[in-house]
Amino acid sequence: MNKSVALGPTSPMHIRLSKIIDLSADDQQAIAELPVTIRDFSADHDIVRDGDRTQHCCIVLEGFTCRYKVISDGRRQILAFNIPGDIPDLQSLHLQVMDHSLATLVPSRLGFVAHTHMRDLCERRPGVAAAMWRETLIDGAAFRAWITGMGRLSARARLAHLLCELLLRLDAVGLADGFRYRLPLTQAEIGDALGLSVVHVNRILQDLRAEGIIAIDRRTVNILHWDGLRAIGQFDPAYLHLKNGATAID
Repeated sequence: MNKSVALGPTSPMHIRLSKIIDLSADDQQAIAELPVTIRDFSADHDIVRDGDRTQHCCIVLEGFTCRYKVISDGRRQILAFNIPGDIPDLQSLHLQVMDHSLATLVPSRLGFVAHTHMRDLCERRPGVAAAMWRETLIDGAAFRAWITGMGRLSARARLAHLLCELLLRLDAVGLADGFRYRLPLTQAEIGDALGLSVVHVNRILQDLRAEGIIAIDRRTVNILHWDGLRAIGQFDPAYLHLKNGATAID
């Protein structure tokens, strides 16, 4: 699929923005009318690469993507996981050259908005500009949380923290069922995000299962002991800056 449409008011992006900021009805309508080109991508496909100059912002509509860097010996560091509703390369609106790559992890449907359209919308609608600015600030807050985890938390805590974060983010856009959600990530991808080997990731997941903290079946995670997982991961959701009532999870 490769066509230009307006996403409308029920798109994952609208749901995402509604959970982090109050938008007027006029601002919501202006966002809904943005012309978006929709494209389908296979898994493990680079959307934009480190060093590219792009003229569009990308919106995740379905699937999972990631930001990543590759070091000289070929190893990959995943910098963030992106879920439906995220705008993972919003910084390209003002930074001309990409300083990392963006890729799909599973088959994904993405929307692309031309920078010219996005800039025009932000100039006409200060409320929309504030929403996009808030989105980038929250993105920075998430990076700080990840850096703290990489530098100071144990491997077990880092993995528990990631599972907690993904639950709240997916729940905020209607993609979790209570404490259950789809996690279409391989153990290698989780390891690339947390700086761990596949063996280490597998061992921690097995331990969390054995302790009755989580259950995993066919890439679906069921958190059986939310308070326990939060304690292990030292997880405080404040850095996600979700509005009160944005999720059903305490």
